[in-house]
Amino acid sequence: MASLFRIPNPAGVTKATAKQQMLKQLVCTNAPEQALRYHGYRQIAGVDEVGRGALFGPVVAAAVILPEKTGVLSRMGLTDSKQLTREQREKLDRKIRSMALACAIAEVDAETIDRVNIYQASRMAMLLAVQQLGITPDHLIIDAMVIDYPCAQTKLYYGDALCLSIAAASVVAKVHRDRLCRELDLQYPQYGLASHKGYGTPEHRKALTEHGPCALHRKTFAPVAACDPDATLEVRIESGNLFLDVLDDDLNTSQLVDDSPLESRTTHLEDTAA
Repeated sequence: MASLFRIPNPAGVTKATAKQQMLKQLVCTNAPEQALRYHGYRQIAGVDEVGRGALFGPVVAAAVILPEKTGVLSRMGLTDSKQLTREQREKLDRKIRSMALACAIAEVDAETIDRVNIYQASRMAMLLAVQQLGITPDHLIIDAMVIDYPCAQTKLYYGDALCLSIAAASVVAKVHRDRLCRELDLQYPQYGLASHKGYGTPEHRKALTEHGPCALHRKTFAPVAACDPDATLEVRIESGNLFLDVLDDDLNTSQLVDDSPLESRTTHLEDTAA
């Protein structure tokens, strides 16, 4: 059976470029929320994460409940945060926070990511963000994922480019994580975090080779492990980490499976009235 979400790959164009071209053609609207309201749902939270493909720092998730009238966000060009400039994201972030019925952010740190794997850490961050909302949601719309929260959920592929609530969560989480990386750049200036935000750019990989990883690097991710003089092959195998490269946000990461309890840092945003 053909995949519903297969991305055409024209000759001479990389898969990553083809994906970005496809995403730019999608239209971000409140149609998913309108459909859910037709079925009786009222407190609909969009949920998304950022930093899943980074080699450094926490994965950050946000949950946002928007009011029914969101035309101003559409006119401002709200969509997937990766398609926006820093200036656009920060302007939208301020508007989203001012008009959201509820908004919350959660972080899951690198140590926990290494212990439970990035997929599970992303789900944990999303769950924490939803739990921190000042309003209890009756439906969640999540970008290509479901979480262990006791309410109805919609798993929407490419949701951050199709659904305003998810896009709002994407922007809020992205602005928060980028700001955090700029602050951490002052503490770890040798890595250039302010420019690449912890992702596996050539600049970042070169710094890892020269300086080795710091305490906030994700030690189980293959590019980091390869530069860690304290990580022996025996320890890696015993930890259950096979260091398989997995394509995520067009960057290589490594994952292992575990059901360890969550220990993380969370940030709760003050709820604002519509």
